[in-house]
Amino acid sequence: MKKTFVLDTNVILFDPLAIQKFGKNKIFIPLIVVEEVDRFKKDQNENGRNARHFSRIIDDYRSVGALSKGVKLANGGELCISMDLFPKNISSAGIDISINDNLILSSALALKEKGEKVYLVTKDINLRLKADILGIIAEDYLSQEVNSLDELYSGHRIVEVPANILDEFEKERFLDIDKMNITKIFPNEYITLCEVGNDRHRHLARYSLDKMGAVPLISSREGVWGIYPKNMEQQFALDALLNDDIKLVSMVGKAGTGKTLLAIAAGLQKSITEEKHTRLLVSRPIQPMGRDLGFLPGDVNEKLAPWMQPIFDNMDFLFGQHRSRSESSSWEELIDQGLLHVEPLTYIRGRSITGQYLIVDEAQNLSPHEIKTIITRAGEDTKIVLTGDCEQIDSPYLDSVNNGLAYCVDNLKTENIIAHTTLRSGERSELSEVASKLL
Repeated sequence: MKKTFVLDTNVILFDPLAIQKFGKNKIFIPLIVVEEVDRFKKDQNENGRNARHFSRIIDDYRSVGALSKGVKLANGGELCISMDLFPKNISSAGIDISINDNLILSSALALKEKGEKVYLVTKDINLRLKADILGIIAEDYLSQEVNSLDELYSGHRIVEVPANILDEFEKERFLDIDKMNITKIFPNEYITLCEVGNDRHRHLARYSLDKMGAVPLISSREGVWGIYPKNMEQQFALDALLNDDIKLVSMVGKAGTGKTLLAIAAGLQKSITEEKHTRLLVSRPIQPMGRDLGFLPGDVNEKLAPWMQPIFDNMDFLFGQHRSRSESSSWEELIDQGLLHVEPLTYIRGRSITGQYLIVDEAQNLSPHEIKTIITRAGEDTKIVLTGDCEQIDSPYLDSVNNGLAYCVDNLKTENIIAHTTLRSGERSELSEVASKLL
């Protein structure tokens, strides 16, 4: 029996191509959803772009047939956009149809009353709750195998081996995967090799798919732009950030773990010191925490300054640590020379970024579609670093497991040019660590 999926407005704003992703089933969109999407079409943000994209897609399907009667989709499914439907006993159902969400529920109930196997697809948690109460099956859109942040791929594992095997790794600087007794491991996954029964005797390594075994981390004894790793997780992060064979690095961690600082330090090292990249490009989404302040005065640089200030703070710290170097006394000079560029993500669509070290901070506030847009901008010799805290989501349409950063980690972990690491130890200050744990 075919399923009928009733889509909520937030699903379309999240992914305008959603109607193509339900197989050979029926997609029903109530008229109220079209009206809500229409209100967003003039917005100059991702919601506005998605609303306009969806409208163009639907307009193309109008030439196929009457949308109210249903038209065939390219994947074999069926799309129907109709007036809002009402079940026979709507008054007894206790639904206030003056509320838009309830109109969507009403349509789902009416379709169920006709004998269709109805699923309501929405990213609104409260709407899913109301659907459950009314006996309608409700699902989140793009639900992944990862149901909680604890299940997200960490990028690291502990492997116990006999002392002689550990000594072999130390001597040969390589350990075959068959000697580690591992059933499944992902490319560039980080490994803590421990002696059986003695976790103090250990070595840190990275799994190399090309060599089919564990290899040592890139040494950072001299520091990276004045920064030294303070814990094991930061050693993993620096190895990924400094490895030229790894083209995309994702780092997830709570506030104060050093994600942004390490990324910028490595970016300066690779682009300024080693000249492996022509420029360091640092960006972040413009997403306010809490109530927005509204329009800001000044030119474009003055308007963006508050959003970019966390990046500038890290720059100030790094250049304070690095003042002994004569070639650059401040990050402003690097900007003037075109070697460093700090900008919002607003204008990245349509660009081709070649030969740059691109850092995207606060990537947890991006949707999977936005993350895809950013990564597909990468040209030859460009490396992308995504950093963020999946527990600090400022976007109303995202949560800890369906945001773009978590989506990227979960879907790209099998690729040989991808590396991921999770940072859990706070190093910003004692106060910061206490607040992260207890507040």
